[in-house]
Amino acid sequence: MATAGYTDTRLFIDGEWCDAKSGETINVVSPATGEVIGKVARAGTADLERAVAASKQGFATWRKLTAIERANTMRKAAGIIRERADSIARLMTQEQGKPLAEARIEVNSAADIIEWFADEGRRVYGRIVPPRNVNAQQIVVKEPVGPVAAFTPWNFPVNQVVRKLCASLATGCSFIVKAPEETPASPAELIRAFADAGVPKGVVQLVYGDPPQISQFLIAHPEIRKVTFTGSTAVGKQLAALAGTHMKRATMELGGHAPVIVAEDADVELAVKASGAAKFRNAGQVCISPTRFLVHNSVKQDFIAALVKHAESLKVGDGLADGTTLGPLANARRITAMNSVIENARKTGATIATGGERIGTAGNFFAPTVITDVSLEADVFNNEPFGPVAAVRGFDSIEEAIAEANRLPYGLAGYAFTRSFKNVHLLTNQLEVGMLWINQPATPWPEMPFGGVKDSGYGSEGGPEALEPYLVSKSVTVMAV
Repeated sequence: MATAGYTDTRLFIDGEWCDAKSGETINVVSPATGEVIGKVARAGTADLERAVAASKQGFATWRKLTAIERANTMRKAAGIIRERADSIARLMTQEQGKPLAEARIEVNSAADIIEWFADEGRRVYGRIVPPRNVNAQQIVVKEPVGPVAAFTPWNFPVNQVVRKLCASLATGCSFIVKAPEETPASPAELIRAFADAGVPKGVVQLVYGDPPQISQFLIAHPEIRKVTFTGSTAVGKQLAALAGTHMKRATMELGGHAPVIVAEDADVELAVKASGAAKFRNAGQVCISPTRFLVHNSVKQDFIAALVKHAESLKVGDGLADGTTLGPLANARRITAMNSVIENARKTGATIATGGERIGTAGNFFAPTVITDVSLEADVFNNEPFGPVAAVRGFDSIEEAIAEANRLPYGLAGYAFTRSFKNVHLLTNQLEVGMLWINQPATPWPEMPFGGVKDSGYGSEGGPEALEPYLVSKSVTVMAV
């Protein structure tokens, strides 16, 4: 039974699991069956006020601990996550739809992320600056910015939270997260691991509810000092504007539309294996998913044939079923969006090489799709499809491909396949993206920067760069008297 072991989700405020003061809840729907499998508490203003007050007190406690003490607690949480990985992964698959194997990878990678940030927090250094007066001392001190408000989406319910949570905790900040209402149970288990690891009360809060209401309340609140958001570009711009109005620091990890450039000298087999796996992971509901396949005309037909074969080899089904390699889309809205993408592609002259339709009537299953002969006017080549759709278009020169890749306002991730060092150099220096993977699938390791440029946002959620937005640099000069 798909709902076996699935539990209702509560808020976590001031060290306690609690219902909303109003008693209101939101239904959680299985993407595999369309049936209600549980409920999540719906926070109101009274709950948010309590969360902010707790976060203020939690910050006063947490910032006083040494970096080593904070790291030890975080590492303990990572160990708990690993112990509970299978049960957390099952919850994630039930509420989000991705195959269980993918859910396990996400949960275990969260533990890796926690450990890396725990250690990196021990390397937040100030500095001594040589003074211009021998009787003076000049130092720069790094301090936590304060309580953080985070907003995360449903496509990676654990990993989208954990990067923000760990950057906050590693630097000494407290943390409130508005996690996704559609996939609430797995992020709740992440928070539970930190609570069980001994994070002091008030340091971490978890709320769910009406996204506009919660974001407007938290971002405007004077106690909140930092905002971090992952989601669509449209919503990100609204939240960034609100943060700017209230002089709040902001990190924005927004939408992408990742180009894949397959050069004339590429290893086509490698290109299909790497980009195909990345394309259909999590049913294409990935911000760094390859979407615009730009393939040199001399190898285009071979590439298309191999990509179609790869797509047709995928086993679509319930993420909990053995052998499933492509689960359902996370919600019914994605089915509507995919149908619109396919209809527009046909109208603009594209060919559906495989897929292009919903599978069955129960759940949100959509066939892995490859579209060829795609016009530059087609919606799929201008707006992120966020689904299991690969759109292919040919090119004659690497410069032409780079120009097309840079045409859109998005600049999150990019992929390329080539044996030429000259091409590598051109791609490295000319592609307008925050992340570029060449001759491989995406490897968003925690030690590497993770973020975009242009309309794909600003700031990083990986590497040492991820900690800086959570820190204030204080200049201190002392004169001997």
